[in-house]
Amino acid sequence: MSEPIIRVANLSKRYRVGAREKAYKTIRETIVEGLSAPVRNLSRLRSLTSFKNGDEEDVIWALKDVSFEVEEGMVLGIIGKNGAGKTTLLKILARITEPTGGFAEIHGRISSLLEVGTGFHPELTGRENVFLNGAVLGMRKREIERKFDDIIVFSEIGKYLDTPLKRYSSGMQVRLAFAVAAHLEPEIMLIDEVLAVGDIAFQKKCLGKMEEVARGGRTILFVSHNMGAVRSLCQSAIWLDNGQIVKKGTADEVVRAYEQNQLKLFEESSSCLRDRNPEEIKDKSFYFSRVEMLNEQGERSNHFRYNDKIVLIVELAGKPLKDKHGISYYIHNQWGQRVSIGSSGAYHGIYFDRKVRKIRIEIGPLILTSGQYSIWLRGYYGEGAEELRTDDWENACSFTLESQPFRPGRDIPSADEGVCIMGQSFKAIAIE
Repeated sequence: MSEPIIRVANLSKRYRVGAREKAYKTIRETIVEGLSAPVRNLSRLRSLTSFKNGDEEDVIWALKDVSFEVEEGMVLGIIGKNGAGKTTLLKILARITEPTGGFAEIHGRISSLLEVGTGFHPELTGRENVFLNGAVLGMRKREIERKFDDIIVFSEIGKYLDTPLKRYSSGMQVRLAFAVAAHLEPEIMLIDEVLAVGDIAFQKKCLGKMEEVARGGRTILFVSHNMGAVRSLCQSAIWLDNGQIVKKGTADEVVRAYEQNQLKLFEESSSCLRDRNPEEIKDKSFYFSRVEMLNEQGERSNHFRYNDKIVLIVELAGKPLKDKHGISYYIHNQWGQRVSIGSSGAYHGIYFDRKVRKIRIEIGPLILTSGQYSIWLRGYYGEGAEELRTDDWENACSFTLESQPFRPGRDIPSADEGVCIMGQSFKAIAIE
């Protein structure tokens, strides 16, 4: 039997939790602190990665004792909720960060697509970044030139080729980054959920390219929340939660177990009024504290019908670090697939004053197919390009869209038949 192309053994990574907020100081204390800042900052930087016995209260484990092997030519899916350790694992494999314990043995040239702009220089043009990224991967100039035209055609950024990368939108950066990663033929590709930044058409194009790459015998590690993509693209999968492997096996087995767990979480989040678990917010400075779900009549409910509207009353607590803040929501179906999004800032330009602690969100009319859905909440402060994420509340609340008569003899389609029911009309045209 041949050696695995990737072997991970007892891989662990821990980080020190940020310092707690301090009390106000006198002017004298502030001046003394400023003079000693260089030495103090160096000491603080060292303390972030140095640990002693008894430090467990101040650290979090992003990964803990993770072990698995990947055979050459395998497509491995890595699934789990946000914060499960998926991206940390890929960053260690890509040699971006070092593990705290254990090791990862890799045989082959790696190309990674972990987040927007990774491996690119914002001041260089798209053309220059293609050659830079190729050189980082160990490609010769002639090899990059041979693939250059295919990369540009795939990325669809032709007329912006000689524009500095900092002028690109996030979607344009992702298109170029994926095109480079896929066409420069590394032995191993690491792909994070960054593909979700692109539009639907480009996501399909990327999935098609990954299938083509996989058929060519290259190895892919694919992190995604899209269970359908994991099922269709991957032979095997790993489910991570809180930095540890919950299950590994065939993609279908692992995804099925994960979906069953999602349904269990749905049942737990089905209350119309939920207070946040203190354990989820103890290290956050600005966070969601409560959510209440209502119908249009102002009554608490988590059962809705086609064309109904959902009203969420969201409460926040803590201290925002900027004057303005905003809120986004994501609706996921019972298989964990994202089916709808909304944002006060990105889509409506609405930001709230830092004193605002209760927000009403009206969602609808609902044109989804019948089934069970969960709503995830995301908070951020700042505006536009200055937005910084403050909190993610996964499965904050959930609801059921009831199956009901859509017309005589026909109920609302179920989620198995599609995601939503679009507005439509039919009209016969006479043939002359």
